[in-house]
Amino acid sequence: MHSSSSPLPPLFTAPVKQSEMSQKKIFLICVAISTVSLLLHHGGHLSWTIEAFHLSCPGLRSLPLWGLKPKHTNVAFLKTHKTASSTMQNLLFRFAERNNVTVALPVQACSHQFCYPHSFTSHFVHQHTVPPNIITSHMRYNKAELQRLMPNDTLYITILREPGSMFESLFSYYNQYCQSFKRVPNGSLEAFLEEPWRYYRQDEKDSMYARNTVTFDLGGDKDRPATDVAYAQTFLSEVERVFSLVMIAEYFDESLVLLRHLLSWDLDDILYVKLNMRTTSSKRSLTPGLSAKIRAWNSIDARLYDHFNASLWRQLSALGPACVAREVRLLRQAQERLMRSCFGGRMPLLRSATQIKNKDLRPWKPSGKVDIVGYDLPTNLSRGFSTQAQELCLKLVMPEVQYTRVLLRSQLLRYRRSYQLRSPQQPRPPQQPIRTVMLRHPQGQRNQAPQAAPNPASGTGSTSTTKPAEGAQNPTTKLGPKSSQNEASD
Repeated sequence: MHSSSSPLPPLFTAPVKQSEMSQKKIFLICVAISTVSLLLHHGGHLSWTIEAFHLSCPGLRSLPLWGLKPKHTNVAFLKTHKTASSTMQNLLFRFAERNNVTVALPVQACSHQFCYPHSFTSHFVHQHTVPPNIITSHMRYNKAELQRLMPNDTLYITILREPGSMFESLFSYYNQYCQSFKRVPNGSLEAFLEEPWRYYRQDEKDSMYARNTVTFDLGGDKDRPATDVAYAQTFLSEVERVFSLVMIAEYFDESLVLLRHLLSWDLDDILYVKLNMRTTSSKRSLTPGLSAKIRAWNSIDARLYDHFNASLWRQLSALGPACVAREVRLLRQAQERLMRSCFGGRMPLLRSATQIKNKDLRPWKPSGKVDIVGYDLPTNLSRGFSTQAQELCLKLVMPEVQYTRVLLRSQLLRYRRSYQLRSPQQPRPPQQPIRTVMLRHPQGQRNQAPQAAPNPASGTGSTSTTKPAEGAQNPTTKLGPKSSQNEASD
């Protein structure tokens, strides 16, 4: 007879071990089946996920179940000027609709921008688009107001572009809008850069397009002297502290790879088409001397770009060059498949805005002297396409102004439906107070939006044009906390 402390004979231990082994096998098989099913359901990109995982991407290794972490949906994208930001905005609009999250959109008096160039305030946000998950329309950054509006876990993102090509684009695009550019004889960029203070007026409307535009968009002092290195360094440090990712337009696809890892998004979520581009003939090449003058005139913007371009490549290096290259390749292949499916099996031809028949796809032009190009969908798109596929193709190439209107209408309908479904006993959710805005249509200026509300921070009013916005400058607001050359817009 065995004592209670004696081990059981093999006759009894073997079945127990076999049972445990069988349970483990069944468990592992169930996990494998569930994982594959989840991957397929999660977006149909099993090959994308496995291929990236095979390269041991650090970002994927650190996430549970091969990167199937819940998507981060609270995003504030600071849309800067002439930096491929319209392409990013379209991407975010489509993500919001696909995932049924709310985008903060401007009140009618602000048109499609948050009453830029006024410093942003929550009074500029349409009351039926709050509380938002995403904000992405043009604004002048105001940390306190954005934090008041957005969820606490919001990730802040923006994008920069090489200062020379950006300023050349600004000069061409706003040549007939910005007085600092308009008064230059023969619209000569060389003449402006030879004597910028002869033409530039820092307190004049639209002067933010003529000097350190990104600095102004980020809430900084565009006219701080280049000799004030301490201010520039402090400003740069604050931008770095607030923004989780600063994308670079010249490396747009690589930036999207970082964005995907940061937000735990799928391949579908970062597909895009280049928007708001000029024709090749309207662009001009810059001599090294001209580029140097642009950097000197826009010294804070240049400092920002140099710092965050280097920062981008440090992040890409940490992710792994092989991993990044593989994801960029997969992204471009998926985009080409999508484009061919939308455009009848071929890549689309760019058309001048004046040639695009569909007004919903015709990009806005600041003047007749600027040739902006866009896309026209095939007239037979509906053949063999579901309504959902048609809508995807349409919105993929829809310009900023039109998409903002479409998105506002859909969110208003969603708000009304949700309000009607609430029982009479349920209290109406609190809404943010909306400032009364006096509307005024200047005579002879059809394309201008109504006059915007005065900025409460400055106490001064300005008008906001449909695009670009017009208005007197606000006092500076303190900012809070080797190339693919795949430039997404110009």
